[in-house]
Amino acid sequence: MRITEVRVTPVAFRDPPLLNASGVHQPWALRTVVEVVTDEGLTGLGETYGDLAHLELVRAAARLLPGHDAYAHHAIYAQVAASVGAQVTTRHATARTATKEKTLDRVFSPFEVACVDIQARAAGRPVADLLGGAVRDSVPYSAYLFYKWAGHPGAEPDGFGAALDAEGLVAQARLLVDAYGFRSLKLKGGVRPPAEEIEAVHALRDAFPELPIRIDPNAAWTPETSLMVARELAGVLEYLEDPTPGLDGMAAVAAEAGMPLATNMCVVAFEHLPPAIERRAIGVLLADHHYWGGLVRSTQLARLCATFGLELSMHSNSHLGISLAAMTHLAAAVPTLAYACDTHTPWLAGQDVVAPGALRFHDGAVEVPRGPGLGVELDRDALAVMHENYLKCGIRTRDDGGYMRTTDPAFSSARPRW
Repeated sequence: MRITEVRVTPVAFRDPPLLNASGVHQPWALRTVVEVVTDEGLTGLGETYGDLAHLELVRAAARLLPGHDAYAHHAIYAQVAASVGAQVTTRHATARTATKEKTLDRVFSPFEVACVDIQARAAGRPVADLLGGAVRDSVPYSAYLFYKWAGHPGAEPDGFGAALDAEGLVAQARLLVDAYGFRSLKLKGGVRPPAEEIEAVHALRDAFPELPIRIDPNAAWTPETSLMVARELAGVLEYLEDPTPGLDGMAAVAAEAGMPLATNMCVVAFEHLPPAIERRAIGVLLADHHYWGGLVRSTQLARLCATFGLELSMHSNSHLGISLAAMTHLAAAVPTLAYACDTHTPWLAGQDVVAPGALRFHDGAVEVPRGPGLGVELDRDALAVMHENYLKCGIRTRDDGGYMRTTDPAFSSARPRW
């Protein structure tokens, strides 16, 4: 089955003013939709980041793929590697450790997902079946809580409202739990002084005593501050995610913290695993097929984690339904998934490029689509609208810090901050 065409469409969709250690989300989030078309009439879907440097690499690689067999992952990977060369890109101001291999895997991932989608469609089976078979019918996700403004500067308040203190976060959590049935909570920290975020976590525990809680300050704390937070939240957190920068800092905290440390920042490529394991720096790896090279390589990652005693969950960024479908199939086929996965889906407020109905939340989990392939189809009208958004919005690279400095010129995203 030969690839005859690859379509690459950048899109933009509305994003609320979600605060984080690097600043605040801009009014528009960027993604790229990839369609791989074959000579047998099957089209596979992939999704990836939308920042201009990454988009240009995806476009360059896409031009080289027609003629390749959609089953020949190794040949396609080699072609993408030749296209990327020695280039190293960072996605935005919060970029994790950048390497040539990570750049290559990020570019390869949407093509790999699209090809797996094609293979599963050809077989008439769900993608999860090609990854070893689903071990669960639905995949649990966590409510992703953010400190946030009521609305973007100069705009009307959005439907989520403000969350600038513990009370606001509890109200936000109530909104998401009531709407989606989430059974765990994650707070994006690194925004307020640690004492305030400790207070917020305790308030969430009091309001939702039955739900597991985690916090992710995106390496905003020193090792000393991280250990103070760990002591204060012992018995409250299921895990502490990326409290401090780098493997050395994480290892120092892990040696004394009373809960596992998780990461999607200091271990983001296969070559990062040996030193992390040697130093016992992490206990939970937050996998993300977008930068681990797609679905098949992510199942290989899961086996490595099981071999070395690392638990597994899944990282999220501002993704659309193609990615949510891919994440759900992958998580369904990984027996060792230990925690609810992250998702930004509620913050999209219904915006998507896939036709509605295929992806449904029930009790905080997404049912694994049962149709062939990823089980989702493009809504071409929605895709056209989001592409027009991209052309008009004026944003080409995510810059949380730069956007924050338009309202707070003194803001610095340097870390650790506390």
